Amino acid sequence: MAGAPTGPARSDVMKGAEMADVKLDGITKIYPNGFQAVTELSLELIEGEFLVLVGPSGCGKSTTLRMIAGLEEISDGDLYVGERRVNDVLPKDRDIAMVFQNYALYPQMTVAENIGFPLRLRKVRKADRRKKVEEAAQILELTEQLEKKPGKLSGGQRQRVAMGRAIVRQPSLFLMDEPLSNLDAKLRVQMRADIASIQRELGVTTFYVTHDQVEAMTMGDRVAVIKDGHLQQVASPESLYDEPDNVFVAAFIGSPSMNLFEGAVLEDGDRLAVEFGDQRLALDPKVLTTRPALRGYIGKPVVVGLRPEDMEDAAVVPDHPADQRIAVEIDVREALGAETVMHFWLAANPVDSGDPDALDELGSENESRCTARFSPDSRARPGDHIQVNVATEKMHFFDIATHLAIRS
Repeated sequence: MAGAPTGPARSDVMKGAEMADVKLDGITKIYPNGFQAVTELSLELIEGEFLVLVGPSGCGKSTTLRMIAGLEEISDGDLYVGERRVNDVLPKDRDIAMVFQNYALYPQMTVAENIGFPLRLRKVRKADRRKKVEEAAQILELTEQLEKKPGKLSGGQRQRVAMGRAIVRQPSLFLMDEPLSNLDAKLRVQMRADIASIQRELGVTTFYVTHDQVEAMTMGDRVAVIKDGHLQQVASPESLYDEPDNVFVAAFIGSPSMNLFEGAVLEDGDRLAVEFGDQRLALDPKVLTTRPALRGYIGKPVVVGLRPEDMEDAAVVPDHPADQRIAVEIDVREALGAETVMHFWLAANPVDSGDPDALDELGSENESRCTARFSPDSRARPGDHIQVNVATEKMHFFDIATHLAIRS
């Protein structure tokens, strides 16, 4: 399993907790009105792994998590936590702790009382309860906040309290349902790192759901991408980014998104080239090493994928091969300090990735909107006609009918 952890050391607060593998075997959810939210979803989490399920709004992410938690009935398939099939096990008996996006804290209770509430329900002795609460608070940097009420805390601190309440239960599995969605952008960045660090320290198996691909890529040992209830690909963040299995994953993973447009593969002497509109790019020989199946598409249309960071202003890097450049007119320039994002149009048919959350403005027939990430040294401005270097060895190609990656 790519990216799976080797088993972190377990924090004292989790000692005695039984970690578990989790297996979803063909899980399906069909609602009474006939709507099929999840279709034959199969996934495995190994003990201690942090797996992120990511996809656009309405794709079945939260439904999947709720089926694992026991809050939604499974229509078909089997769910195992450890060796136990838990399809018909009550939520309270599944040994699972859930962290919600809305914190679900008791406003009249102190932080200590909120964290210790699950232990109080279990009738754990007061002294033992206090010890576990203090251990969790230390991990979560909440020691100074224990006697405060939730209303006196920041959004990030409240989310930590919700995590503390889950931690003290010593569950075999954490479920997290978009826990950062109510935080502002700056705090989300901090909490991403905090949650990942805490999970590694505790070593507890974690299933995390988000629509934010940046969260997924920065937090998960592995990332599973889902669309319309169907699993698209599961792999390490690096593998998803470098080798997407289809057009949807290619466009969904990465920010700014991969540029996708129609082109045609041609022979160019003893090499291959790709042509779109009135432009032609000679392909680096490395392309056929990593994508030998591309030879079978000579003379055929394909979907071409080009990541923004694989382009550069030719004025900044003048020694790039001349036959691996395109001519463009800059439309919009965004100076971001460490990089400059440029927008321009290409004379090629745009390709819809199928992401309902994507911007509607793909372009029109024979006109695709493209984004490039240039060095801040680029001095190009809107209206300038420039040459753009393309790292053709990093280009992606997909079958135009199936939208599947063309590799081997």
